[in-house]
Amino acid sequence: MTRIVLLGAPGSGKGTQAQRLEATFAIPQVSSGDLLRDAVARGTELGRKAKSAMDAGRLVSDDIVLGLIRERLAQPDAERGFILDGYPRNADQAAALEQLLAEIGQPLDAVVLLDVGRELLHRRLAGRRTCRTCGRVFNVFFSPPGTPPRCGRCNDEPDLFQRPDDREEVIDKRLEVYEEQTRPLIEHYARQGLLQIVKGEGPLEEVFGRMQSVFFGVGATVPLAQTTRIRRKTSVHGKRANRKPAARTVPSQRSAAKREAPGQRKTARRSKSSVKRAAVAKGKATAKRGLSRARTQQQSAVKKAAVGAKKATRKPAKSK
Repeated sequence: MTRIVLLGAPGSGKGTQAQRLEATFAIPQVSSGDLLRDAVARGTELGRKAKSAMDAGRLVSDDIVLGLIRERLAQPDAERGFILDGYPRNADQAAALEQLLAEIGQPLDAVVLLDVGRELLHRRLAGRRTCRTCGRVFNVFFSPPGTPPRCGRCNDEPDLFQRPDDREEVIDKRLEVYEEQTRPLIEHYARQGLLQIVKGEGPLEEVFGRMQSVFFGVGATVPLAQTTRIRRKTSVHGKRANRKPAARTVPSQRSAAKREAPGQRKTARRSKSSVKRAAVAKGKATAKRGLSRARTQQQSAVKKAAVGAKKATRKPAKSK
């Protein structure tokens, strides 16, 4: 079981990595934004309250968001664990989440921070564009130079638009809010011993490889059907990413083993040689005894033959 919170600034790639982890480990991604949109679309009680707040231009209260998370974690697929993406965002939400998880008996195993530099965050957000037709996201800075991005779903050049919160004048404000409200959570979870920091820069596969390493480290269970596929993937260094590690000895034990191994091998060789020499000696002794017996028997036969011949040639005594 693995219960994880993903932290990271806007543009750090939390959503992308959470989706890939969900597909790999069969642990649901729980996004507060997705929960709100789904609840509003389905017209649930919490969804109606959230819509009322949004229509009035107010922020959705923490109680509503926490209620949605409680409902989501009660579903069967969350029994094996979950990946919380986008919540908590501040110290108050973190305290409320801890209380909720304690109530349902599902405390966090780790908090993973996707660490990305501010300059790269700015480029990721400012260059982000979305296809109006299918919703696929592109980035004008990271597409091949001189080649307009093409949408594999639409099979055409997409009609791109920029989200209002990705405009230059809004990006700096979003990053400032993150620094003020969410950054303190890093220290909070570090003090609890839950924080794991993952470098969020570099190719997508490399970042995902680092995320998988963290998941294996905190005890994530890989579905049997996906084990083969995961083990075929390689890590940054080109080795098998998820091969089951061999048992290791601590340095002192390993050094002692190295020191003892030559002596043990030498002793084994000596023992083997001793056994071989003993066998040869035994064989020689047996052969020698056999030869000695043969010679004795031969000499005895020759002696008997000589005695018989002498008797045969002896003249008979004259009778008186």
